[in-house]
Amino acid sequence: MGLYDFWLDIRDKCLTSPAFHKFALDFPFTRPIVRKRQSELFDFVSGFVYSQILFACVKLGVLHYDRVKSGGATLAELCEFTGLGPDETYRLARGAASMRILQERRGRFRLGDLGAALSQNKGACAMILHHAALYQDMADPVAMLAEGRKATNLSTYWDYALSNDPKAASELEVAAYSDLMSASQQDVSEEIIASFDFGQFDKMLDIGGGQGTFATRVSEAFPELEIGVFDLPSVVERGHLRQAEGETGGRIRFHGGSFFTDKLPTGSDLMTLVRILHDHDDAPAQKIINSAYEALGAGGTLLVAEPMSTGGHAARISDAYFNFYLYAMGSGRPRKPVELVKMLKNAGFAYAEQKSTRSPFTCSIIVAQK
Repeated sequence: MGLYDFWLDIRDKCLTSPAFHKFALDFPFTRPIVRKRQSELFDFVSGFVYSQILFACVKLGVLHYDRVKSGGATLAELCEFTGLGPDETYRLARGAASMRILQERRGRFRLGDLGAALSQNKGACAMILHHAALYQDMADPVAMLAEGRKATNLSTYWDYALSNDPKAASELEVAAYSDLMSASQQDVSEEIIASFDFGQFDKMLDIGGGQGTFATRVSEAFPELEIGVFDLPSVVERGHLRQAEGETGGRIRFHGGSFFTDKLPTGSDLMTLVRILHDHDDAPAQKIINSAYEALGAGGTLLVAEPMSTGGHAARISDAYFNFYLYAMGSGRPRKPVELVKMLKNAGFAYAEQKSTRSPFTCSIIVAQK
């Protein structure tokens, strides 16, 4: 047993002792630590209530109410806007203010600092509304885990991807998931573009690129780069429609197919997998990597960007949130960078290494070269 293990034994013995708790709370120098730990634990206990207050604010449109955004709304104005009674509106507003979603000042409720930032993030708001399905599935987490993976409310968002023939999915079947991924792609796209130099490449293929949201962001930042998107035919059709409406870059070429049954288009010196591998279990994820390796020419590069189990401050994002989100979804898991590097090298890539990003909360990046 090492010194750290010895220290952990001492720590646990102290923290499980009521007498030590009393001493730590009485002693002025340890009291702030105890209070901080108490607050952290209570946040875990009440976290569902916090998330539901946030959900209610987004669903009711409070963050985008003009009076809330400019100077603040009175309680009566909030009542009229939300359609709730005075007591109910006040409870919601006070709860949101305690979370810095709103801020109460001089009898009015305006945006708090967190609410102001969230109000500008359409992707985050879309994900918050989408979480209603996840919360239903996790109403009894013990039962969910005991019963194993099965059909859930969340899995219906991407049921087509788990089917035996995903290419047969209609445009209607892929609409909800495709639109959600597009809406939530903005922050991820910005993080990747800020962390990786696309300017060193001539031709890029975004594998599983959906309706072309990420590809469009890259195209805007690197106009000389030739860009293609590969996804299911029904998803590609939605990409063409968005392109015709001017919502997707006009220079992007869409390719329809399944990365499980069809060969990927060749000729690109850069391929990207953005939030793709963590949606799949190990065997299909390895198959996707193998397909990318086969389609790349000698010296070609594959960029993998997604939430990873990196530890540190981002640990809760990957090991708590995404672990359970993907379990409820029915497929995939967040992987450690070392696991992804091993999978890339198993496919034949000569080089694979994690690259730093500004915000691991948003995504982590691994770059591999053939």
